[in-house]
Amino acid sequence: MMASAVAAPQATKPSGCLIEPEQVADVGSPVTGVIERLPVALGDTVDAGQPLAMLRADVERATAGVAALRSQVDAEVKAAQANVVLARQKVDRARQLLAQDFVSAQAVEQAVAEAEVASQKLKMAQNQQRIYGQEQAVAQAQLGLRTLRSPIRGVVVERYNNVGERVEDRPVVRVASIDPLRVSLMVPIAQYGQVTVGDTMSIRPELPGLDAVRATVQYVDKVVDAASNTFRVRLALPNPGHRLPGGLRCKADWNSRQAGIQPPVPPPPGTVRPAISRPAPVKSSRGDQPARPQTVRWPSDGSHAGSESPLVLRPSRNLSRRPPQDRQPAPATVSAPPRVTTLAQAPLAYSFTLSATR
Repeated sequence: MMASAVAAPQATKPSGCLIEPEQVADVGSPVTGVIERLPVALGDTVDAGQPLAMLRADVERATAGVAALRSQVDAEVKAAQANVVLARQKVDRARQLLAQDFVSAQAVEQAVAEAEVASQKLKMAQNQQRIYGQEQAVAQAQLGLRTLRSPIRGVVVERYNNVGERVEDRPVVRVASIDPLRVSLMVPIAQYGQVTVGDTMSIRPELPGLDAVRATVQYVDKVVDAASNTFRVRLALPNPGHRLPGGLRCKADWNSRQAGIQPPVPPPPGTVRPAISRPAPVKSSRGDQPARPQTVRWPSDGSHAGSESPLVLRPSRNLSRRPPQDRQPAPATVSAPPRVTTLAQAPLAYSFTLSATR
């Protein structure tokens, strides 16, 4: 019986704790090729977008050069522009000759048609120039596929190939992001609902010489594992300077949980907020500072704003000081309207505690 009583509290603690990298990416090539360069080594820190491996790209590089040269050649466009200028000049001369009865109207119509053809050829040359620009972009994209880049900021933890090897459908380099680290907990179902997103918890890595660190809850499972009767909690553990390695076992101090700062929850639509009215201060016969009670108008049934009942917020008196002996004590109460609680009047220092009851 004693053994079972001791084991019962232990069953409520997290049964599994593992510190893992936040992200792990196995970087592969979308095209088949031969590795030409591997500029990174094991343990190197890489940034997002940094080249990890380059494949041989002689053909793609040459194709991109041809496309770039073709997109820069504008001779066809300039020739078409010159033809348009010449055709419009012919139209002007033909109309002048027609006005002097030297040519027929058919010659003018023919000149106008030739000018329209020249204008359409100019548009065709300009469109072809834009097509060459798009072909250059395609060639550059194909050339970019021969360079493998890191998708995340992290550390190179594995190289699966060497220079000269053929790459097909397998990854070449593995990159792991270890700042921040990810802590995975398997928690018994008895603790469900006791931890929320934003809470902090003490995590002790199973590595000699390391102290406990604080991690922040980022995710709580919404589906319970029926086989083990546990649910998963994921925490973010800052790791500046890569002080902690990934893959460590750890222990979570469940009793060290601290609630995080939760954002204020807005009231639901249609909620009637209490209206605070400030009545006129009650004057004292001795000329002391007037007391300022506050009356809260609160809906009596919570549904109709018109049915309200007054609530008086009473200031509490601090009786640490005594009134002077040479002065007559003030009356204990003053007259007040019905349903309004009166306040004691005395030359005392007041500390106001606002409280309200329905």
